[in-house]
Amino acid sequence: MSFMEININVFRMINNLGKQYDFLNPPIMVIAEYTLYVLILALLLYLFIGGRKNKVMVICSIFTLLLAEGLGKLAGMLHSNNQPFAELSNVNKLIEKAVDNSFPSDHTMIFFSLCVTFWLFRRGWSFLWILLAVLVGFSRIWVGVHYPGDVLVAAILSIISALVVHRFVPGLKFMQNIAGEQNIPNRTKYEEL
Repeated sequence: MSFMEININVFRMINNLGKQYDFLNPPIMVIAEYTLYVLILALLLYLFIGGRKNKVMVICSIFTLLLAEGLGKLAGMLHSNNQPFAELSNVNKLIEKAVDNSFPSDHTMIFFSLCVTFWLFRRGWSFLWILLAVLVGFSRIWVGVHYPGDVLVAAILSIISALVVHRFVPGLKFMQNIAGEQNIPNRTKYEEL
C-alpha cells in the first residue's frame, strides 16, 4: 500500500466520524475555524500582560512560525495535493475552503508553531497548548479540508522549527535587549526570567 493510499484511508476513517457522530460536527467546526482567534488573543495577552520571559516567548513563537511557513512553502513545492473534498468523492465537507495546495496544513502549522513554543518556554500546564494544536489538526481532517499527511508534515515542520528557534534565538543580542538583560551568554538565563 502506498503512502497516498494510507493517507486516503486514514482520512476516510476520521472524516467519516462526522457522518457517524454528526452531533459533534458543530463543535469540531468551531475548533477547525475559530480557535485561531483564541490563539491570537493568547499571544497578545502573553505579550502585553506577561513579563520579559513572555515577550521573548512571543517573539520566538513568531520566528518559529516564519521558519515553519518557509519550510512549508519549500515542502509545498516538492509535493502538492488539493484538499480531499476536491480530489475524492463522498467527502463530509463541513466548512468552506478554496481549492489549492493543501500540503502542508497552514492552520496546523500556525498552531503547532505557537503552541510548541509556548510549551518550550513555560512547561507545566502549557502542554494543554499542544493538545489544542493536536485537536485543531484533527479537526481539519474531520471537516474535510486536509489529509492526515498535510497535518502530520505541518506538525513535524513546526516542532523542528520551534526546537531550533528555542535553542538559538533567545541568545541573540537583540533578544537580550528586548528582555532587558545585557551580556547574557546563552538562553539559559531566559529560563530564569
